[in-house]
Amino acid sequence: MKEIIAVIRINKMNETKQALVEAGIPAFTATGRVLGRGKGQVHYDILHGAEAGHPEAIAQLGNAPRLVSKRLLALVVPEELCKTAIDTIIKVNQTGKAGDGKIFVTPILETIRVRTGEKDEQALN
Repeated sequence: MKEIIAVIRINKMNETKQALVEAGIPAFTATGRVLGRGKGQVHYDILHGAEAGHPEAIAQLGNAPRLVSKRLLALVVPEELCKTAIDTIIKVNQTGKAGDGKIFVTPILETIRVRTGEKDEQALN
């Protein structure tokens, strides 16, 4: 089993959820807004305002790191669905621009369903 943690754009959440369900991965956890940043130094709203020529946004641009709102999606899948889940997340979220997100994959040693005590793959079904 693998845990897949994806940090994605807020506006891609609904499309990502639907695509995962259609790919046969209906169970996941989503965290509301999370804040973070990659290598970039600019808040995207300010950048878009500056690109549109708004003087207030241009004045706010600087070298200080800014945090950007994202969504955090976590899912645990059997080994055979890992590639499908990753490919689905990438297909929906890849725009080719900075800020598309990150995906982290880690092994899961054990899973237990609290209600029934089922373990591992039986706990996922």
